Amino acid sequence: MFKDIRLHGYANEQIEFYAITAGTEAYNRYFFNTDPTDPDEIRFFSPGNEFVIGRKGITHRGNGGSFCEYMFGVDQPIADLAKEEVSNRLIIYGTHYDHRTGTLKFSDRTEGYHSYDKIFFDGNAIFNYFFALTGSAFNGAMHEQQERIVKVLGKALKRSDAVGEEQDNLIIDEILNIVDDPGAHLFLFKLINVKHREYSDRFKTLYFNNKKITDSDFQTLAALAERYGIDRYQQERIRIDVMYKHPDNRRIVDEYRKILIACNRKGEINKLENARLTRLKTLSVRNKIPGALFYTLDEMLKKDKKLVDLEESNYISETRQILEGMFLSERHIESTIEPEDMLKLLFAKKQAAENRDHAFEEMLLDASKACDEKIRDGADISILEGYSYIITYFDRYDATSSAINQLAFMENVRISEEMIRSLLGNKSAFDMLAPDLFTKLFISGIFEDKYLGIYGRKKVTTLAAGLKLIEENRLTTTALLEQLVRIDNDERLYLTLLEHVKDRIRNFYSKYATKGDQDALKKELAEELNHKKILSGDIPAHLFQEAILTIKKEAVYIHNLLPQIINENNCLLREDFLENSGLDRFYVEELEREFFELNGLNLEDLYQIRKGFN
Repeated sequence: MFKDIRLHGYANEQIEFYAITAGTEAYNRYFFNTDPTDPDEIRFFSPGNEFVIGRKGITHRGNGGSFCEYMFGVDQPIADLAKEEVSNRLIIYGTHYDHRTGTLKFSDRTEGYHSYDKIFFDGNAIFNYFFALTGSAFNGAMHEQQERIVKVLGKALKRSDAVGEEQDNLIIDEILNIVDDPGAHLFLFKLINVKHREYSDRFKTLYFNNKKITDSDFQTLAALAERYGIDRYQQERIRIDVMYKHPDNRRIVDEYRKILIACNRKGEINKLENARLTRLKTLSVRNKIPGALFYTLDEMLKKDKKLVDLEESNYISETRQILEGMFLSERHIESTIEPEDMLKLLFAKKQAAENRDHAFEEMLLDASKACDEKIRDGADISILEGYSYIITYFDRYDATSSAINQLAFMENVRISEEMIRSLLGNKSAFDMLAPDLFTKLFISGIFEDKYLGIYGRKKVTTLAAGLKLIEENRLTTTALLEQLVRIDNDERLYLTLLEHVKDRIRNFYSKYATKGDQDALKKELAEELNHKKILSGDIPAHLFQEAILTIKKEAVYIHNLLPQIINENNCLLREDFLENSGLDRFYVEELEREFFELNGLNLEDLYQIRKGFN
């Protein structure tokens, strides 16, 4: 049975620590002291090893290293990223990777100092572990001890779920069981950034409630970050990591990552793979998955792949010039952001989003860091004003794009007067920059999207027309809300009818072509929906007929056209049906998937058919 002794304390007001020694007779091996001249420093030591926790950082000497859970989106070796089971970052003192031989090189020089800022910047933003080992298996020259640690523990430490879950007892048991030396002792040190943890916990509570952060919640988080002095980079990586860990997000993001890893190994992205990536991005909108989760993967895995133009695009060059212009050091050079510059930046942001070219976001982040550094070093406040002007419009862009995309592509979106007023305010701000800018940025492109469904099109069309009428004082926000809610209610009822009608036909009605059959079906269905309080009154005739017509079209496609499309690999026939049937592409693709799974067909054949037209 293993025994351990633990010491819990605080290095400063921000850093909490646990110091643990574990192994048989741990009480005889736990050595620490403090320097009377420096009461803020505590020193832990064992034969050959030393670990000092100070107010500003830690000092180490001897064997061992550090490990932590990888945060989503941080720089991660492709070898680790490609292995789904690898979840942790492992650093062994005195080692470096030899790119020529592809192996680790070990050194006898393992001592070092790390500030807390660096520890929580390079490693996990919330918690990090350090460790050292003693025992018969860890004797000899220091480089031999380190090599032994990697061989014995490396694989387990990089894959252990206990690290991310902060199960200290399980970590200790896993290590000592693997070492399998009765005389071995583990020294484990856990450092926690309590301010980062509070920010992370607060964000997780807010985000996991409904997968979004309201403006008031974001202001609360911003105030907390400002009070604790958490920089923007740490805020962003904490938020991205929390969002990734939401179960609904993780499934789609991991599939996206799997495809990108395969492309990365080949050094290229073909059209089929690109189509799948695009499809996942479209699904992410429907599932309210933040785009930031995809941006980070694109930056790590998609750079320099063949489908991507290696030369810098014009819009990127223009963006770089405008952003760099803000930081001209010569006072006599006018570097304010003019409306013409803002227009270029907005269209660059739109084009970068459409191309999934995140060089734009990288430049913006670099500009943010440069702005913070220059203001800190005493630069003129006008730099911050110029950057804030850009960010204000970009925030408006993101909020507007998100709201309209949700309205267009998601079912059962909560529509409110607050949302309409927000869109109205943003429309006014954009149109002040240039006439009809709102329509050019957000409306026109949506109607060209193949995945825009019938009800999504109705909602966006109604919204665009309604906002214009409100500006002309010919419509109220309440009236526009009623129109949008009516469409949304029709969509919800139509989907319910479609589900129930299909179920009724499958189980009770073999024929539904005659008016008598349909009237009987409609009457029974109305009674059922009224009983379930889904509906009050009669079923609207136009929605019932729409459901019947959809089922008829579905039957024609599944029983007649789809088998022919598969046999002939006829992508043109498929596309002709999609263009002329009026059925939503999402709906048809789901029918195809069910057909292939039901008949035991290879889904790769379906991807090839879809690819043929893309």
